[in-house]
Amino acid sequence: MSRIVVALGGNALGNTPDEQKHNIQGAVSSLVQLIKDGHEIILTHGNGPQVGMIQLAFEKSSKVDGKIPMMDLPECTAMSQGYIGFHLQNELIGELKNQGFPANVVTVITQVIVKKEDPSFKNPTKPIGVYYDEETAKVLMRTHPDEVYANDAGRGYRKMVASPKPVGIVEMSIIDQLIKQGNIVIACGGGGIPVIQESTKYKSVPAIIDKDLASAKLAEMVDADYLLILTAVDRVAINWGKSNQKNLSKLTIKEAVTYCEDGHFASGSMLPKVQAAVQFVKSGKRRKAIITSLENSLAALNGKAGTLIVEEMNEF
Repeated sequence: MSRIVVALGGNALGNTPDEQKHNIQGAVSSLVQLIKDGHEIILTHGNGPQVGMIQLAFEKSSKVDGKIPMMDLPECTAMSQGYIGFHLQNELIGELKNQGFPANVVTVITQVIVKKEDPSFKNPTKPIGVYYDEETAKVLMRTHPDEVYANDAGRGYRKMVASPKPVGIVEMSIIDQLIKQGNIVIACGGGGIPVIQESTKYKSVPAIIDKDLASAKLAEMVDADYLLILTAVDRVAINWGKSNQKNLSKLTIKEAVTYCEDGHFASGSMLPKVQAAVQFVKSGKRRKAIITSLENSLAALNGKAGTLIVEEMNEF
């Protein structure tokens, strides 16, 4: 039996609650099959579209009704953890029972520790929320001079926020206990609520931690065998979208780092996934990471799909 941290992308979950429930129904069958095959899974998920929409809803509502307060980004992340976790729990419990595998599924509202001096606070690069055209983005930056909007991998302009690196998880001992008791745990949703430690307390900060880097930290701390990063494509590729595009089935840490340094992966999409895979594989002996699509997750674990990242070539 392998212990696997499965990282679901926020974009794959949809842009509305109904769309999210529908998409989760499709995802659950693959997740349940992993459990039926004897694997122990811990789930994480993104929240890029969802957290932006929550914050935008409060912003617009507060302009209509002054009694409705603005909501800070950490609180919006907490809300997204709750409602995405609810949908995942609901569908997983139902499908497990249908297939004769009753299990407890629990969502942990997770705080992830970051460093106060992280350089990302001065250079926001993490996209959240809806897409805008360039003209609208320029208007938003003029009317909100403290906000930054930038092109997100050619798909449109999105709001950019700081994305500090995770260095610890506040609820780690609770997560560990729940796993040991046989529960399926959903944690570090949306990368976790970013907090900095001040004496004996934790203070939230307006940022979004990359979901994949947080998943790598979680996988390291729960001593997982695999980090399974699920995205929109089957395999990592170099020269993406060009005539000489090459899909990669296997990568060593050294190769992955070289491709990152050579600029093969977009900062808003594949780059943090490869970096997270490298981070996890480097964190312990015989640890492996896989990047693939949800529908190919089972095949990828059997070496028939996806991109496998390991420390040395002789591990293939």
